[in-house]
Amino acid sequence: MPVELVDDAGRAIGACPVSQAHQPPGLLHRAFSVLLFDATGRVLLQRRAAVKTRFPLLWANTCCGHPAPGESVTDAAAVRLTEELGLAADLVEAGVFRYHAEDHGSGRVEHEWDHVVIGRLDAGEPRPDPAEVADYAWVRPDALRMRLCDDPGSYSPWLGGVLEIADEASHLVEK
Repeated sequence: MPVELVDDAGRAIGACPVSQAHQPPGLLHRAFSVLLFDATGRVLLQRRAAVKTRFPLLWANTCCGHPAPGESVTDAAAVRLTEELGLAADLVEAGVFRYHAEDHGSGRVEHEWDHVVIGRLDAGEPRPDPAEVADYAWVRPDALRMRLCDDPGSYSPWLGGVLEIADEASHLVEK
């Protein structure tokens, strides 16, 4: 699957296979991170499956992935949400941030222009694909912030940035 390479301002500059983008030192490319809220303000986290090529078995946001070159971020995020967790929700882009992280276990690198996409889940229970998701949990954002400080090694390196942007924009999904 190709990913869209971007420049330092997030403008598309080309494409390459996803595996190439994640080889050291990492090529800056477009990604998305979905974070769903429930009616009480909790967020849905997933524990990444053991077979993931980057950061396996760490807790992360609801789901994440890469849009194809030229594909709408929210459209790609909606598809990924269904594939990984069997869920559907109205999604809105909340913001973007850039991060770089090395997975010392696999030798792969994340260097992403990450679009944070949020939504509210009003109905339905997650039906995780075991090839993608080892577990899931609903967590209050304030408790998650404390856990990120107390035990950062249990969480994906991008989760803090996703939570910060999603929290600031959570009013976009309130009813």
